[in-house]
Amino acid sequence: MDISVVIPLLNEEESLPELAAWIEKVMTAHHYAYEIIFIDDGSKDNSWAVIEQLKEKNTHIKGIKFRRNYGKSAALNVGFSKALGDVVITMDADLQDSPDEIPELYKMVIEEDYDLVSGWKKVRYDSTFAKNIPSKFFNWTTRKISKIKLNDFNCGLKAYRNTVIKTIEVYGEMHRYIPVIAKWAGFEKIGEKAVIHQKRKYGTTKFGMNRFINGFLDLTSITFISKFGKKPMHLFGLLGTISFLIGFIITFYLIAQKLIRISINAIYIRSVTDQPLFYLAILAMIIGTQLFLAGFLGELISRNSNDRNNYVIEKNG
Repeated sequence: MDISVVIPLLNEEESLPELAAWIEKVMTAHHYAYEIIFIDDGSKDNSWAVIEQLKEKNTHIKGIKFRRNYGKSAALNVGFSKALGDVVITMDADLQDSPDEIPELYKMVIEEDYDLVSGWKKVRYDSTFAKNIPSKFFNWTTRKISKIKLNDFNCGLKAYRNTVIKTIEVYGEMHRYIPVIAKWAGFEKIGEKAVIHQKRKYGTTKFGMNRFINGFLDLTSITFISKFGKKPMHLFGLLGTISFLIGFIITFYLIAQKLIRISINAIYIRSVTDQPLFYLAILAMIIGTQLFLAGFLGELISRNSNDRNNYVIEKNG
């Protein structure tokens, strides 16, 4: 199979027939062997009934229905597990992503050997203050932290080599950072293509402003896990050691200062424990000890986890 199109959706009954017909038209024109996988993420409207009707008309269409809303990441993860195509295309169900982009995305993966190609909504039709400005700041921050040169991490229209989606795991709200997760897994040939972004034709957006707060928290989690997931002691042990040494050096300085003043018979000799700096030093030493212990416990947990020796093997002779 050439292409699997994975489409998570929530309450998009109006757009599904038009989207399915549009994808079918593109696939037929280019003679692709394909499948369309709709994942109904707990819709409250008639989305699932529409999917069942579409399945009867087109045998390439498959459907998965969640009993309740689990989120886009869960829908994508399940869709990825079912996808059979050499190239997996993801897109949103609201008709803002154009299926006409599929042939070029497919070509970039197959002919130009990209592991992942992310769409870039160069011209957007969303609200400037509610989406555009926060999105630009979000993408800038992610780009700086991840060192991946993409302009639009959160674009729903992406193309993946099948081995990528079978290797990575998407959970929580990590769908925004699939390129970061893929790079962490060793798939570093990540490209970008400017794509057409269309105005929403039906319904309303399902994402609120809280996605940006959750997004930055998720980015922090991914960054930590990718760098220190299997070696937490390298972070907590280092921070703990530095904090403890700072506290120890300050304490040593205060004691040495008192001894020197005693040796020269200074008139006023201040007790070490009367100085605020002493308590800051003790606090630094306590925090350092706690961080070191946190790293030690994290290392024990990591070494006893079931996936401690799971590695991505590219070739095996």
